[in-house]
Formats: sequence, structure tokens, C-alpha cells
Amino acid sequence: MKDGSEANWVDAMPLATLEERGRKIVKLDGKQIVLFRTADGVKACNNRCPHEGFPLVEGDFGGGNGCTLTCNWHNWKFDLESGETLVGGDKLRRYPARIEGDRVLVDIADPPAAETIAASLDNLIDSFDRHEYDRMAREIARLEKAGGDPLDALRRTVSETAAKHEFGTTHAVPASADWLALRERLEGDEAERLACLVESVGHFAWDTRREQDYDFPTDKADEFDGAALVEAIEAEDEPRAQALARAGLDAGLGYEGLRPYLAQAALAHYADFGHSAIYVYKTGYLAERLNDAESLAHLVRLLVRALIYQTREDLIPEFKAYGPTLAAWDGAGEALPELEALQKGSVAGILKLIAGAAGADPLVLYDRLMEACAGQMLHFDLHWQHQTGGTVSQNVNWLDFTHMLTFGNAVRKLCAETPDLWPAALLQIGCFLGRNSTYVDAELDVSTWTVAEPPSFYCETLFGLTDHGQFEFIVACHLLKLTTALEEECLDRPQAPWHGAAAAALNRFLNSPLKRKHALRTAKQALGFVVAEG
Repeated sequence: MKDGSEANWVDAMPLATLEERGRKIVKLDGKQIVLFRTADGVKACNNRCPHEGFPLVEGDFGGGNGCTLTCNWHNWKFDLESGETLVGGDKLRRYPARIEGDRVLVDIADPPAAETIAASLDNLIDSFDRHEYDRMAREIARLEKAGGDPLDALRRTVSETAAKHEFGTTHAVPASADWLALRERLEGDEAERLACLVESVGHFAWDTRREQDYDFPTDKADEFDGAALVEAIEAEDEPRAQALARAGLDAGLGYEGLRPYLAQAALAHYADFGHSAIYVYKTGYLAERLNDAESLAHLVRLLVRALIYQTREDLIPEFKAYGPTLAAWDGAGEALPELEALQKGSVAGILKLIAGAAGADPLVLYDRLMEACAGQMLHFDLHWQHQTGGTVSQNVNWLDFTHMLTFGNAVRKLCAETPDLWPAALLQIGCFLGRNSTYVDAELDVSTWTVAEPPSFYCETLFGLTDHGQFEFIVACHLLKLTTALEEECLDRPQAPWHGAAAAALNRFLNSPLKRKHALRTAKQALGFVVAEG
């Protein structure tokens, strides 16, 4: 055996017994092994197919090389001579076997743990191309059974997929941060803890499946300069920005040292519909849990790239009032806007109301805005999700509303560290409110969705998400991110007045349809677009 492992040859059965049928199952040291008599001697392997566990003793044995074993349930094929899986995914455990006199001997020694762990990680990455979700779960389970650190599955995943993110960070990062946080709370439940990790790995794999490598720039900077990093991101100069971020890590700043500058870059615009700020907050959360320098370096590279490519919605007409309002922010005025005005107004009107309260305690103004956000989500008019005759700009669904609450949680955390960012953060929440006001039914009866105890409701919801049943990672991730954000807000600031509305909004979201494919609407908009082209 490799690495000095000692062989453990055991007497399996009489040779005559095996020759009588050509194949035979034997149980040795808790292992169920099937032996095959071939012209080249005896071949031995696990009896259970590594795919779904069906008995390989019932399979076909032969093939072109005389050593191909086929599982007849799903036609997976294994070469017992070379050890290769010819059709299928998972590798089949084989055992050395030999004939000694009139007996058949099998070496049942397990390979060294390090070898098993390395193989499981390699096989995990091999499952990504076809996104074999069930195989990912099996490989992580094998890794942990061998004594490996299950988080190495995610560390290896981040390493292998980093360069395949053409535009940097995706929802996989914040989702993984929240899945790992939930996993820590599921002590003792092996299956649910595994589910959290498979969801994390699977999301990265899904977002990068069959992508080529988009290599990161390798430029170097002599020293870290935070202001220069922000400027490089604003100029969309990825080589310069990556070099500066790398210099910061090399200088030992850690993510904590970089985060204020990355947050400044994220909030320099109403950017990427709030994703940028969420990514800055949750990248640190994930890096902390992975606790690995290589993973941190990859996550920072992804985030810098995402900030380079972020859309800047404040530069489009709908949000053109944002820049001038921020520039005129004078810290004067403390009159809090009325909720109704925040929930129904235009972008420009809402931004003006927020600026009029610029002298108020930022957290007090924040609470008023988040109460408006929760109210808007609670009253989302589902007509807009199902309509087929609107314009592209009217393609609105539940996720447009969940984002403003998740964004609010992220910017509160970032502004606690960098208070100078509060004006931008508050006005950007206002951009969400102005944008979503059109799609609200203020007369909707929402009494059905009232939640008596928000903290308990959030906890129960989170613990149920390991069996969320959503095929799309993007949907499962929004369920998780929103619930995590609302629970964090509730626990951090239980006195805030908007938790009841937020919990009711989440309750309605969880129990309402989420239309994710719009065949007819897409067709109509395509026809209209082509006609308008002339």
C-alpha cells in the first residue's frame, strides 16, 4: 500500500466456491465485497455501486478488456483492471486479490487517510463539469469519514473556481457565508450540516460550470494605498486595483484592513442593485469562517473584480437625482419623513425627503427607511410578477423587494465601521424605495401574514432551509440571505420598530408563488424589441 500502509490479507473463501458461480459476495471486516473469477485471476470491489448503492454482483462483467463491470441499473461502467470509471462519476473502491493454493485472499486494508482525503477533493472538483449535485454530497461525506476537514471542500472549491468567475463575486459568496453560519448552529445533525456545505459548494460550481479561466492580473504594487485602491476601482482599472489589494494582504492588513476601502468603492455609486455592498459585507464573513490565507486571497480577487464590473445605476435617468442629492448633503434637518411618503413617492421625491433629515441620528433615519422597505415588500402587488405585457423595466418579482432589506442589513454593518458612508447608504435605500413604489398595492389586506414572535420565526425558517426544495441556487440563496439578514437585525437591534412588518413580509414571501420563467413575456418583449429596431 502507499505511504507505508500495511497490507491486511484475509482468507475470503475457497477458490472452488468462487469458480462454481464466477462471482460471489463476501463480508469482511464490515465490508461487503464482490469477487469475480476472470481469466487473469480474481478481481474484487465494493458490492455497492458508488452511484446509488445497487448491488454490483448483479452487474455484467466482461467487456472488451475482459475486466469491465457494468451496473445494470444506470449503465455505469468500471474497469477493474485500471480502476477507471468508464461511464459515470464516482470511483469504485477496488481491493487487491490473489489466489493462494485453493483459497482466495483479499487485502482489505484501507488506504492512508491522506490519500482518501486527497482523492475525495479531486473527485469533488471532477463532479463540477456536469454539476453532479448528489456526487458532490457523497465526495464531501467521504472526505469527512476519512477524517478530513469538511471545510476543505469549500476551500478547494473557491481555489478551483476563482478564475472562472468572469465578472467576479456572485451570490455564491454571501450564500456560502450564510450557509456556513447556519451549519455552525446545527450541531449534532450530520445530514443537515452536510446539506449546508453541499449548497455552498454546489452554488460555486453552478456559477462557473464549463467556464474557461479568466486569469487575474499579476501586476504588483510596492505598497498599499487605500485611496488609490478606491480610485483604481472607480477607473475600472483591474490590474492596478488587484495589485493594490494584493499589496494590502501582503502587508498583513487582512480583510478587516481592506474592508473600509472596498465598502467606499461599493457605495461610491448606487451600484449593481445593491449587490456590491452585500458582497463586501459577506466576503469578510466567509473569509473568517474559512480562516485560510489562500481562500482570503481568492475571495478578495473576486470582490475587486466584481467592483470593477459593477453596474452604476445612479448614472441612468431613473436615478439621476442621487448624485446631486448626495453632493448637497449638509447634515442639517431632523424631520423624519412620513412612512406613506417613503412608500409611494418617486425616486427624486424620496431622496429629497431623506436629505431633509440629514441631521437626524443615522440609525433613527435608517429604521424609518427600513420600515418603509418592509412595508413595500409586504404589499408587493403580485400582478407585476405574472404580467406578460409590460416593458423590460417592469420585469419585477419578489427578489427585487428582498434585496432592499438585505442591502439595508449590509450597509448598517459597513457604516458602523465607516460612519462617513451613512449619507450614501441612506440615499441608496431611498433609491430602492423609489424604484419599487410603482409595484406596491397599498390596499392589500396583509393581516394573514402577521408573525407573533419574529425571532422565533426567523430561527424556525432558517432551520427549515436545509430542505428548501428550490432547484435554482439563486432562489434558495435569497431565502437564506433575507432570513439571515432579518434575524441579524432583530437580534442586534431588538428595539427597532420595523421587525413586525419585516417578519410579515418574509412570511408572505415564503408562502407566495415565485414565477421564475416567463416564456410568453419573453416572446412578446423580443417581438417588440425587434420591431423597434426598424
